[in-house]
Amino acid sequence: MKKVLRKVALLLLVGSSSLQASALADVADRIVAVVGNEVIFKSEIDTRELMLRTQYPQLKQNNGLSRSILDGLIDQRIVLAKAQIDSVSVDENSVVSMANERFKELNARFASKAAMESRLGKSSAGILEGIRQELRNQQLIDTLRRKKSTGVTVSYNEVMDFYSANRAKIPQIPEEVSVSQILKYPPVSAENRAQSLATIERIRTEVKGGADFAAMAKQYSQDPGSAPAGGDLGFVSKGQLIPSFENAAYALKEGQISDIVETRYGFHLIQLLSKEQNSVHVRHILIVFDRNTGDFSGAISQLEALRSDALSGKEDFAAMAKKYSDDPASAAIGGQILLGGSNKPMFSPSALRPQLQQIIATLKKSGEISAPQKIDPQQGESFYAIFRLNDRREAHTLDPEKDYAFLAELALNDKNQQIFEKWVQQLRKEVYVRTSDI
Repeated sequence: MKKVLRKVALLLLVGSSSLQASALADVADRIVAVVGNEVIFKSEIDTRELMLRTQYPQLKQNNGLSRSILDGLIDQRIVLAKAQIDSVSVDENSVVSMANERFKELNARFASKAAMESRLGKSSAGILEGIRQELRNQQLIDTLRRKKSTGVTVSYNEVMDFYSANRAKIPQIPEEVSVSQILKYPPVSAENRAQSLATIERIRTEVKGGADFAAMAKQYSQDPGSAPAGGDLGFVSKGQLIPSFENAAYALKEGQISDIVETRYGFHLIQLLSKEQNSVHVRHILIVFDRNTGDFSGAISQLEALRSDALSGKEDFAAMAKKYSDDPASAAIGGQILLGGSNKPMFSPSALRPQLQQIIATLKKSGEISAPQKIDPQQGESFYAIFRLNDRREAHTLDPEKDYAFLAELALNDKNQQIFEKWVQQLRKEVYVRTSDI
């Protein structure tokens, strides 16, 4: 049981953002472990224990949880120390980009920036830096994992042995679907467009007159993800931005501020901080278009026509998504929905928001397309969309022959995990570790 808990603790430490406010913040802190030149404080153990017991109710009665968490933290520090010794590097551009995305997702859970800062006990800048550091650590550990697993394979006999040993523990393979979409936003009214333009023009005048860009972004930008960080989007690779925004950004010189740039989201001012061959580091100020009072009738009619053309075979759904969908990310790949940055087209419907789960559940056969549906996201403007079921695989008990590829992946992951754990235990003999009672 202890070994399992250490695995859980280490995974949580690597994958979480360590941003939760400690419930024991008023208790005097103390050092509970020293790993090389690093120290681990009691407050860190307490915070993570609170998180684990909240997320996993079955652990509430486990009296050894804090020790398991400490062991996991020690393993993490040892691996990071090894990464430092070996001069392992990370993709800082990727770290910044992912951190900004995580920050946006986190910020969306709160009613306001102040509410987020109060709950997490840190400033927005501190929260963002905490996310960056965790992601940087995660990349370092993942890089070492990959190095240890380079060239590792599993034979058919190893896969079958894994299946025999773990058959009772292998969960049922969940239902998976592949879905594509075409979505449309209502047009912006002339009045609203004029109001947004007037606001961004006023901001541009102040910035050109010497006002600090980051301070203006914090005060006026309506992008909730980047505004607290002074509009900073971090390094973004080519192809990840809306074309009009990306073209304007790459045309700038370092430190230069763009003219007003229009995207479907609204009007932007962009400042280039630095530029590499295939990525740019930018910040922006966004004044959004208000489509809440927009007329959806035109969008609905267009989607109905597109659905009819696809069902009749007159037009290809993917081609129409590329041409007509208002979502740049999915439009670029024919409307295909990919979740969580994955490149896998199949995913569990449970990963979708309840409203989308209900829509997808009505599509029974591959090729079926929903009628236009109004979607009301938790954050952002409403839109109408049609959804196409590309494929559906029902939940089922793993069949070692039919699901061999899935089983082989489980076996390989298990083998790599054992290799990594054995390596970490060896490192424990090479790094100074001292612990005290917790």
